[in-house]
Amino acid sequence: MLTAWLSAVHALAFTLVIGSALVANLRALGALLTRTELHDVVTPANRATLIGLAVSVATGGLLFSARAVEAAANGWFQLKMLLLVIAAVFQFTILAAVARERSVARNRIVASGAVGLSLWLALAVVACAFILLE
Repeated sequence: MLTAWLSAVHALAFTLVIGSALVANLRALGALLTRTELHDVVTPANRATLIGLAVSVATGGLLFSARAVEAAANGWFQLKMLLLVIAAVFQFTILAAVARERSVARNRIVASGAVGLSLWLALAVVACAFILLE
C-alpha cells in the first residue's frame, strides 16, 4: 500500500517537473506565452520544476531503496537518471542564463528551448519505458 502511495506522489511530482519545464522551453521556442518576457516565464517555471524535482527525488529514492540492486542494473533506469541530470543541469544553467540576459540572439533562445524540450521529452519517454519494460 505504501509503495502505491509513493508511486502516485512520484508520478504527480514528475508531472509537475515535466509540465513546468515544458512551459519554460516552449516559451523559449516562441510557441507559448509569446507576449510575456522569457525571464517572467522561465523563473517561476524553474521554481515549480525545482519543487517537483525535490518531491520526485525524495519519493524516487524511497521507491529505489526497496529494490536498489535490480533498479541500478536496469539500463532504462540508468538512462533515466542520466537524462534527468542532464536536463536539470541544462534547465537551471543554460536556459536560466539565456532567460536572464536581455540582449540574446533569437536563434540562441530558440536553440536553448529546443534542446531543453528534447531533453525533458526524452526523459519522459525513457521513464515510461522503465516502468513498462522492467
